Amino acid sequence: MMNNSLKRWTLTLVSAFFVCGAAMAQVKPNVVILATGGTIAGAGADVTNSATYQAAKVPVDKLIAGIPQLSKVANVRGEQVFQIASESFKNDNLLTLGKRVSALLKQSDVDGVVITHGTDTTEETAYFLNLVINSDKPIVVVASMRPGTAMSADGMLNLYSAVTVAGSADARGKGVLVVMNDEINSGRDVSKMINIRTDAFKSPWGALGMVVEGKNYWFRSLDKRHTVKSEFDIEKIRSLPLVEIAYAGGNVSDAAYRAFANAGAKAIIHAGPGNGSVSGALVPVLQELRGKGIQIIRSSHVNSGGFVLRNAEQPDDKYDWIVAHDLNPQKARILATVALTATQDSQELQRIFMQY
Repeated sequence: MMNNSLKRWTLTLVSAFFVCGAAMAQVKPNVVILATGGTIAGAGADVTNSATYQAAKVPVDKLIAGIPQLSKVANVRGEQVFQIASESFKNDNLLTLGKRVSALLKQSDVDGVVITHGTDTTEETAYFLNLVINSDKPIVVVASMRPGTAMSADGMLNLYSAVTVAGSADARGKGVLVVMNDEINSGRDVSKMINIRTDAFKSPWGALGMVVEGKNYWFRSLDKRHTVKSEFDIEKIRSLPLVEIAYAGGNVSDAAYRAFANAGAKAIIHAGPGNGSVSGALVPVLQELRGKGIQIIRSSHVNSGGFVLRNAEQPDDKYDWIVAHDLNPQKARILATVALTATQDSQELQRIFMQY
């Protein structure tokens, strides 16, 4: 038989155990939302306006206040970094955003970061961050195809899902993620495929996973180098060189290529048809520009997964050109912009395009 003192001690110990367990169960991740504008912060004149609206109108604090359920899954705070439509994103915006993300993730009281963004260049910003942020903490870029004022607006659920992913331990080390329409895509692969549907963002190689009612389900991982395995570091990048994209189709002229060269472009992404094909009339022009020190990078404007093979359409070794591998023109521009801060050597640049 226990004496009274022993009983009291036992009850105190058991009570403390349950209190401690309950406290541990209530520990929530700390997630910072960096707002940059876009449709997710947009507003239309009427609930029927799903494609006609003004982007970048709603501040981040109002976005957070509109989803009280966020407080149940994370300790959330917001910062308004920009308030712009994403088609106006410039290299300086990328640098400013990247440095802020890097600084936040170095803090012990930050477990993950969410970036609200306009859909037009979501894939570019996500890929840039994937290349230059040296952290394994979750970074999630989120957007919406409809403003919050529209019927069936997608922004609220997208943002809720993005916060739950950013606060999840199982999202660590997976690179920069884009969370929209219940899918978790790699910022390296994903692209905007259509401009009027909520399932606009797709990866040619498939989503990494799904997020359903705040729970992550993973199906694959990204094999390309990113974040903590990247040789690039946002802290060491002071400026980004000019890289331009020239779109090529039937009857294309050399006007855009020469104009970009005259404007000081360090590299030109040739957005060609099929396997990054180059018309016969353009070959001597691109050879000439390469001879002047401008990097020529062949990409494909095929909408759902162009794959450019080296020395297939053109003798790339002979001309000292680079192929973009499976990167579309806009992602090829981002990688070239970052890579050129480290090297001007075409063979090194080709290695980078194959590894990232």
